[in-house]
Amino acid sequence: MKTFNLHKEDLAPGKPFAHQWLLVDVQGQTLGRAATRIATLLRGKHKPHFTPHLDTGDFVVVVNAEKIKLTGAKLKDKFYFHHTRYPGGVKVIHAEKLLNEKPTELMRQAVKRMLPKNALNRGILETKLKLYVGPEHPHKAQQPVPTEL
Repeated sequence: MKTFNLHKEDLAPGKPFAHQWLLVDVQGQTLGRAATRIATLLRGKHKPHFTPHLDTGDFVVVVNAEKIKLTGAKLKDKFYFHHTRYPGGVKVIHAEKLLNEKPTELMRQAVKRMLPKNALNRGILETKLKLYVGPEHPHKAQQPVPTEL
């Protein structure tokens, strides 16, 4: 019996291993636990035909991103850095302020840091992760399947 090896051509639309659309509601979920499950769905590790060098994951539509919760004192104590690439350009923003201003950015950062640091990361994050504030999303035509975390 030969070992099954998935090829890029097998992932085309209409083929048996094509990407699916999943709908995830994160209302009341903990940020880290939701992000790990979303990263698994994006990567495709929940599928039996997972192949590390291919993008075998599904499209994930995340709704109610503003209703995610952080445990303990993380809203006050946790902060995020980014650098403007100018000397002394380190910018710091607390999780509470980021959640109020850009709730989708908080979830995107958590999921991004759980994906592998390579070219697949950029492709997966930019094209397959769809984050929305509130329960509405513009992907009704793709008929996303509601998924429990």
